[in-house]
Amino acid sequence: QVQLEESGGGLVQTGGSLRLSCAASGRTSSSYAMGWFRQAPGKEREFVAASWGGTSTSYVDSMKGRFTISRDNGKNTVYLQMNSLKPEDTAVYYCAVRVRGSGWDYWGQGTQVTVSS
Repeated sequence: QVQLEESGGGLVQTGGSLRLSCAASGRTSSSYAMGWFRQAPGKEREFVAASWGGTSTSYVDSMKGRFTISRDNGKNTVYLQMNSLKPEDTAVYYCAVRVRGSGWDYWGQGTQVTVSS
């Protein structure tokens, strides 16, 4: 089992920045993929970014250049640095871990990010 706890959400003005953190505990491994997703009101949950282990990362195109994912394996923590935030970035942001296969196996409870115009 892996437990995930997100933090760092909050209210920020358009153009501002936030850094989200996700601390993993339990049966963690630096080889596991760790990712960020978000869900805006009335919308489906969507992929934001992932760290695939090692230095490999991926992003949804619309967030490239504004969001940066990083991880500290010593702390079992993944981060999402979000810059130039827009009102449409308002959502609950979730952290997830992929142990094997193509699905995401463990999820955090989410942290709210609200960007005011």
